[in-house]
Amino acid sequence: MRLTGPALTLARRAAETPAGALLLRRQALSDFGIDRLLDLPPGERGPLRFDPQPLHPTRKRGWQDQGLGAPTSAPGRITAAMLRDAFQAGTTSPVEVLQAIQHQLGSRRLGRAAHSPFVCTDFERATEAARASQERWARGEPLGALDGIPLPVKDQVEMEGLPLRCGTRYFSEVARRDAFVVEALRLEGALLYGRTHTTEWGMNPSGFSPHFAMPRNVYSSQHGAGGSSTGSAVAVALGLAPVALGSDGGGSIRIPSALNGLVGIKPTFGRISRSGDAFGAGTVSSMGPLGQSTADLVDFLSTACAPDPRDPASRWAPHNPERASQWRAALGRGVRGCRIGYIPEEIDALDPALQQPTLEALRSFAAEGATLVEVDFPLAAHALAIGVLAIGLETLANLADHLIMHPDDFSEEVRVMMASLRTITTDEFFAAQRTRELLKERLRDLLDDIDLLALPTTRTTALPYDLSLTGAELLDDQGTRDMCRFTFMANISGLPAGNLPIGRHKELPFGLQFVGAAFDEASVIAALAHGERMGLNHLPAPTDYLKLI
Repeated sequence: MRLTGPALTLARRAAETPAGALLLRRQALSDFGIDRLLDLPPGERGPLRFDPQPLHPTRKRGWQDQGLGAPTSAPGRITAAMLRDAFQAGTTSPVEVLQAIQHQLGSRRLGRAAHSPFVCTDFERATEAARASQERWARGEPLGALDGIPLPVKDQVEMEGLPLRCGTRYFSEVARRDAFVVEALRLEGALLYGRTHTTEWGMNPSGFSPHFAMPRNVYSSQHGAGGSSTGSAVAVALGLAPVALGSDGGGSIRIPSALNGLVGIKPTFGRISRSGDAFGAGTVSSMGPLGQSTADLVDFLSTACAPDPRDPASRWAPHNPERASQWRAALGRGVRGCRIGYIPEEIDALDPALQQPTLEALRSFAAEGATLVEVDFPLAAHALAIGVLAIGLETLANLADHLIMHPDDFSEEVRVMMASLRTITTDEFFAAQRTRELLKERLRDLLDDIDLLALPTTRTTALPYDLSLTGAELLDDQGTRDMCRFTFMANISGLPAGNLPIGRHKELPFGLQFVGAAFDEASVIAALAHGERMGLNHLPAPTDYLKLI
């Protein structure tokens, strides 16, 4: 169902009546496979725990390290490592880099994205940070891997002194302090010069919103950029930064990464503190990076991951001092001896045009020494339904007061979704949660036999989003299914998962994701890096890509 304009308004009005809500319920249960989830026999449900802590693996992780070193970046792309080399050589400076970005945005050279990825900028504070960074580089005393590196932040994370919009037209609170992760990035010297667009409360995975002029896909102005970390993906894809902060509650890092030709990783739930994250209240969402290269992801993770007393979940992670060096070493581990599982039924669920290139990408890993393992995992087909109920009902609860006080300020799309979610009964939610627990247990057991689980990232390439629809109301249930069909598995289990671009269809990129065991980001990093080494992510740079050096 894809509705816009008066038809969507009529659907929303109907949804907010008792009879209309029941009709919508039947449609939603069918569209997202919730009816099939609820029909599962008792044996397909586990104990009711309400514990989002990821289940730890029972065996030591990893495979033999080939010691290959970090892969080279995709041709024409500028990474954080390249900027550091330029700073050290004195061929450019953090101040000059920031000025180039400001000029690019000011001249509106945005290529096919058409609209700016930023909802607001803070070049004044960023320039002060750039000058301080420039002085440190001149002394040969950088603070770390991100010193002087431009790094956009998704508009759901608190940045002191800047309004927090969360993709809405009514919410605009000025943050009184930095989020934990923002503070960590500033302490490392990163240049946090702006907030990037997100879809309304992160609820649209396609990159659609009626509230702002959303940036389009960097390869096509007639297609969405994916969401909900829409602006962060577009900013990196346009060369306005080598890495950006996003978040992922149902694929919101991996989806826009796949659609814009980037790597991106959702870390294990609890790996990064959610303190100061407006979308962080719940059991499925994690903050993480989108980048030009896997090494950029490692730079980010090495800085952002630390225990935070304000977020008890951050204490679940094994914060050993060697973790950063282990992640960096994983860049050169290779895949020889790695056991990569794949589920044939999930490949079959892809758009037919993407099936063969996805299988070819998997076979290329096998040619490099990995072992492909065909696995049977029927619960994968229910991950979307479980995830929709989990994130949907958690969001409904978190926005309950907002929906009462600002009903007319929400989009028609979100109002329809919330009306549909209100029809879910307690018994139905509990049944889904019990199947979620069983899926977590079985996925842990599966990952005790294999090193990584490979899944498509999205079912299709980017969805149509004509520039004429800028500011228009739009509801696309089929599109939501196509975007999130394979991503929720990692969210409802809390496991790390990263996207690797593997090609284009009709000029639009698509990706392959790797899911690892709890807190084994290193194995995910190793697979992404080797995909880079093989050139799977070597896509042409978008129009108006900014070469900062």
